[in-house]
Amino acid sequence: MPVLRTLALLAAALWLLLPAAIRADSPATAPPADDTALWQRPEWLRLLHYKPGLRPGHWRSQADDDAFFLAAGGADDPRAELDATVAALRAPADAGDAHAQCRFVARLTWLRSVLDLGDLPQPDCGAYRKFRSQVQATRAVLVFPSYYLNSPSSMFGHTLLRLDAGEAGDGAEYLSFAVNFGAVVDARDNGLFYAFKGLTGGYPGQFEVDQYYKKIREYNRDENRDIWEYPLNLDAEETERLIQHLWELRNIRFAYYFFDENCSYRILELLEVARPALDLTRHFPLTAIPIDTVRAVQDAGLIDGKQFRPSQGTVLRQRLDALPAEWRDTVITLGDPATPFDPATLQALPAATRAQLIDAAYKYLRFRQNGPVRDPAIAERSFRLLQALQAQAADLPAADAQPDPASAPDASHGSRRLAVGGWRENGRDYLSLGLRLSLHSLEENRNGFPTGAQINLGNFDFRLSDRGRPDFNRIDIIDILSLSPRDAFFKPLSWSVMTGAERQWTDGRERRVVHVNGGVGATQALGSGARLYGLATARLEYNTGFREPLQPALGLRAGLLAGAGPITVNGEAGAEKFANGQTRLRAMLRNNLQLSRHQALQLELLWRDQQPDAKGAIGLRFLQYY
Repeated sequence: MPVLRTLALLAAALWLLLPAAIRADSPATAPPADDTALWQRPEWLRLLHYKPGLRPGHWRSQADDDAFFLAAGGADDPRAELDATVAALRAPADAGDAHAQCRFVARLTWLRSVLDLGDLPQPDCGAYRKFRSQVQATRAVLVFPSYYLNSPSSMFGHTLLRLDAGEAGDGAEYLSFAVNFGAVVDARDNGLFYAFKGLTGGYPGQFEVDQYYKKIREYNRDENRDIWEYPLNLDAEETERLIQHLWELRNIRFAYYFFDENCSYRILELLEVARPALDLTRHFPLTAIPIDTVRAVQDAGLIDGKQFRPSQGTVLRQRLDALPAEWRDTVITLGDPATPFDPATLQALPAATRAQLIDAAYKYLRFRQNGPVRDPAIAERSFRLLQALQAQAADLPAADAQPDPASAPDASHGSRRLAVGGWRENGRDYLSLGLRLSLHSLEENRNGFPTGAQINLGNFDFRLSDRGRPDFNRIDIIDILSLSPRDAFFKPLSWSVMTGAERQWTDGRERRVVHVNGGVGATQALGSGARLYGLATARLEYNTGFREPLQPALGLRAGLLAGAGPITVNGEAGAEKFANGQTRLRAMLRNNLQLSRHQALQLELLWRDQQPDAKGAIGLRFLQYY
């Protein structure tokens, strides 16, 4: 049939061409090493953060700070910058810390390895010596704080480096240094301005080197995020080169873009400086999603193991899971500062149970005390519990917070997704073609993602009818849903935000509408990881089928998310009432069958009653992640 042949050709084109277009390698970072053209060597280009320009043979540094260059046109001219650097290294030594040898230590080290610089002046680089004596690192660790949906800058996770002195263990990493790249934010900007500026490059970005224990406090405690640590196999020379370059980058500003030139992208650049044979950044011409950059480092053979650092919330959940459900009220009572504390009331219990209860109550109060303002009553009760716990220490069962290996973020499916399938609606057949730029939906393979978290940005869904007419089905610019369960210990709100364009039947016709949605509600955890959720919603829609096209609406949505083995099911119903009196009802059932880590089949049933028209649809899609 002509239609089937057309569908097959389109599907093949989407499969073969689109990933190549998106993941196409950028031009080579540099020509092969050439001793007569040092300025073209990868080591030099990476030290200056040069990237190929639009025209062949042209370069542009991504450092947006004149202080980083010694030549007048150094940002665009690697050769001029090399010549200016060699000249500056030979300048009289009386400039002290301002001398080029003191400011650009990594450049000096590399140039000495490839040029005979002769006897150079010996300036006093006291500031660098002080920095190097503080950062006495011999190894590097890539760090991934997990997804944090309550912050636009962290909803995709984050990456940074940790610099260790010697082998990690016994808490020594608390004394290590963290290397972080982030936006220099105006504290007066609200969340909307922050998101807009982050997307459009409105903020500069800078590297900072600070104590790692501060990052543990920020992520593990303040934001309740698990931390995954990936030791890197950089040798001593490579680690030294990385530290020297960090010194060169102090107070140097770069452009900051939320999706590409972000924290993760800059960390890849640092690793390319440390090991010039790497070519990591070329794989990210459009976006640099943090977990994708972790996988790129992993694929390059840099990662040597992983460690898990659980958040206080994760530790508390593990302590509660180890107790029978009937003891949870006792944990709350023990952790209530208003209730008299008498350890003797627990003496009738087995010693191990008594120790577990006290330990869980102590962890519960530590979790409650995460805020910036400390409650003296909670602090006093925590101290009493800690004393009791020390007395019971010998009876406390070992409780090592080890996660399921499938929960590691690097075990997740690819961030981008292609979809091809068939769709039947209103008696007509369609080919469905989809592209999602990032990241994860509720029903998809949950390995590596928090259960109940949905983060979709740039989701494009097109269709081709049996008459050969192309059309779009929907475009989701932002689609975020957070379904964190509430109970006696954890009380988060569930929430959603979504904006885009979609099809809606209005006044007997199918119309394209633009919409903005939000919702807030609660989620209840059920057995086997299932979740029951409900949200009150608000919607603003522009629909030419309405007499007044711009209409607000209030509504409700409720659903059940469940999974067993490779199958995940999400059933949801919703209702909306517009200000003009129009009512919409809908019901959806979406089934996802995981075929492999990066492949799945998805069946969707959809029913909509938009008065007076009720429409049903069914679709089956093959999903490929990359």
